[in-house]
Amino acid sequence: MKALFAKANPFSGLPNPGTIWAWGMYDLANQSFTLLVNTILFAVYFKEVVVGDQTDVVRAHGDRLWAGIVAGSMLIVVVISPFVGALADGRGWRKRMLIGTGLGCVALTCAFGFIGAGQVALAVALYIPANILYQLGENFMASFLPVVSPKRDIGRVSAIGWTMGYVGALLLLLVAIAAMRFGGMAATASWRPLLVFAGVWFLAGMIAPAIMLPEPAPDAAAARAGVVAVAVARVRETIAHARRHRQLVRFFLAFFVYGMAVQAVIFFAAIVLKDLAFTDPAKGNIRMALFMVPLTVAAGLAAFLTAHVQDRVGTRKTIFLYLGVWIVGTTLIALLARDGATPPTGAFVAVASLAGFGLGGVGTASRAMVGRFTPAHRTAEFFGLWGMVYKLAAVVGVGAFGLIKAEFGSRGAIWLLTSFFVVGAGLLLRVNETAGVLAARRAERKRAAYSRPQ
Repeated sequence: MKALFAKANPFSGLPNPGTIWAWGMYDLANQSFTLLVNTILFAVYFKEVVVGDQTDVVRAHGDRLWAGIVAGSMLIVVVISPFVGALADGRGWRKRMLIGTGLGCVALTCAFGFIGAGQVALAVALYIPANILYQLGENFMASFLPVVSPKRDIGRVSAIGWTMGYVGALLLLLVAIAAMRFGGMAATASWRPLLVFAGVWFLAGMIAPAIMLPEPAPDAAAARAGVVAVAVARVRETIAHARRHRQLVRFFLAFFVYGMAVQAVIFFAAIVLKDLAFTDPAKGNIRMALFMVPLTVAAGLAAFLTAHVQDRVGTRKTIFLYLGVWIVGTTLIALLARDGATPPTGAFVAVASLAGFGLGGVGTASRAMVGRFTPAHRTAEFFGLWGMVYKLAAVVGVGAFGLIKAEFGSRGAIWLLTSFFVVGAGLLLRVNETAGVLAARRAERKRAAYSRPQ
């Protein structure tokens, strides 16, 4: 029985399971912003209530405006991340910044409850800093991966964090469904208490990481040189070091392209669902939330399975598998989405769950690929660069998706996603996983040789 439990326990055999669990709890906690704000509730509330959905012209304006504020906030994150990271490392504030950005995001998310119909300026003024703080927190959370995980287990620990995030997403979905069905919140205009709840959930989930995560020691060189100088130097140095790892650069290029599609799905999933499959205003919101359950379960299952699959077949092949799932899924969704006709619900749920499976697996495997290509002494640098690439993918991908959707409708935008996945898979063909791993090992041996006393 003990052996069976140890096999089923994802933390079994890890040297610090409590710390890894606390790190994963932050991922579970911030799902309230990812899911309830960015993907489901606030995205729809902003378009239908704050901007309005009275006419096709107004609806298209809502798509453009939502894409614009998302892309704009993500661009700010890309620009300021190196400076915030340098400040955190120089002062030894990485944990403080993780919790501090989370608390700021919590306060602003709770303030979403004050946004009413037509208050576009207030919504923009609250959402942009909230998303910036959330995304910076995501960066800090990723930077803790090499702190809490041994190098050999980085893929497994990455998958644990991703899986815990999807467990949180599923629990949040069940709460939202219960509130809509039994709490009188089926109408989009009644969602403000749920937005406040998103902030409270985030706050509660931060308690464990605030107590249990270690604070990495400050970087003395960063403290002496100053934040701006260190940030600029680090960006230059990281890019220079990364260029010496050809396979990593090739992977980042492929990741940027298919990452544009992944980010567009995250920010537009609920809006597209309502446009294509759930057009009944009385029941559409509940059906949309119910629809997200199998999609989220599929994503969580993929995240859980990824660690085992990629250890056996390789990370590159695993990513190819998930990109193939994405390509099939988005193609079938586009074919099912006939103009003016609601597709069969069962078929639509089954096909879109394929996309959910791809969503859960491709992120986990991509983060693990960065870990495999990264020398131990460059982990913080290269994971920071990975975060910047992913955020920049959101700037371009979400912006492009919003514009195409406004001009050509949801079906045209879905074909755009398919093209991103196809091109990303093509670029991934140029990545040699074995060569990338060997390059990382060579860099580690070279570093060790220089460090040996003469």
